[in-house]
Amino acid sequence: MGSLVAAVNWLNLTTVSGLVVARTSGCAVHRCGPFYEAVGYKRRFPLAGAFTIGSVVITRRPLNAAVWGHEVGHIRQYAWCGPMFVPLYGLAAGWSWLRTGDWWSHNVFERRAGLAAGGYVQRPVRRLGARRGGPAVVAAGGG
Repeated sequence: MGSLVAAVNWLNLTTVSGLVVARTSGCAVHRCGPFYEAVGYKRRFPLAGAFTIGSVVITRRPLNAAVWGHEVGHIRQYAWCGPMFVPLYGLAAGWSWLRTGDWWSHNVFERRAGLAAGGYVQRPVRRLGARRGGPAVVAAGGG
């Protein structure tokens, strides 16, 4: 399955994009099975300790197995979404921020990759328009 996902990400050019970002950011790129790990990212954006583009996991320092597994979830999402992953992820992050005050708790991509494995703590759903730090209200049946 990993080889098929990797092949799809080569075809949709997201892995090429990931390798360009990794190389131009001064990362050391290593093969990890059908995927790549690019270690040594020093740029300020994004703030995450690790992020994925295609089949390339770009990170500030080597990852533990749990976080690597979370990032592999994003690699699979790139295979499904192709380059559209980036704007779709942005929309999902915005929705999460509106619902919880953070970019991940209600982000479908982060939830499907595994929030805890990615090092995220899930915040409760809040009333739309509630200020950060205000009362969190969970709607019946989720958000």
